[in-house]
Amino acid sequence: MTPEPSSRSASVADAELHPLAPESHIMGMPQASPTWTAAQVRALPADGNRYELVDGELLVTPSPSWVHQITVAELFRLLDGYARPNAVGRVCLAPADISLAEDEVLQPDVFVVPAALKPRSWEDVRALLLVIEVLSPGTARYDRLVKRRRYQRAPVPEYWIVDLDARLVERWRPDDSRPEILSERIEWKVPHVDDALVIDLQAFFREVLG
Repeated sequence: MTPEPSSRSASVADAELHPLAPESHIMGMPQASPTWTAAQVRALPADGNRYELVDGELLVTPSPSWVHQITVAELFRLLDGYARPNAVGRVCLAPADISLAEDEVLQPDVFVVPAALKPRSWEDVRALLLVIEVLSPGTARYDRLVKRRRYQRAPVPEYWIVDLDARLVERWRPDDSRPEILSERIEWKVPHVDDALVIDLQAFFREVLG
């Protein structure tokens, strides 16, 4: 049986139990109060949705679209081609089960785990070099606010938000109050590596969007 949050106030939990109402499939249907635990979120059924617990809010994302997944795959290809030969770290994709602090569940679309960690389980992943979220309908507010603040606080050195509609990338660093808006190219430089990864964004968006 699906676990209940520790409070019985009306929430996503009630919709999940009886079952999820259609509107509850939209990212960012949070609890009325922060009463979910990571253990409860991990016990939710494997129903095709992505569940994340960020600062006490349960975020529910439906199965991604074709274009979203093509974008994620292309990002993985580009990043892995740089990270692997330069011993930067391991490029990974959601689904995941990351906790950078207690009582949270994070599942970024694309993320890079530092090579120094050499994790054997999700519990070993306690730092990230890069996090990327690809915007989907209904996720913008949570990618740009809730998740962005969490990753800045971690701190994750860079957090990218890929906006397919606008064909641009928003880059955030831990101390930024506003993102860097990039539409032509983006460079990712890791301190101990001489060369940077350079992505031609116009070519990238042509590849994934046609």
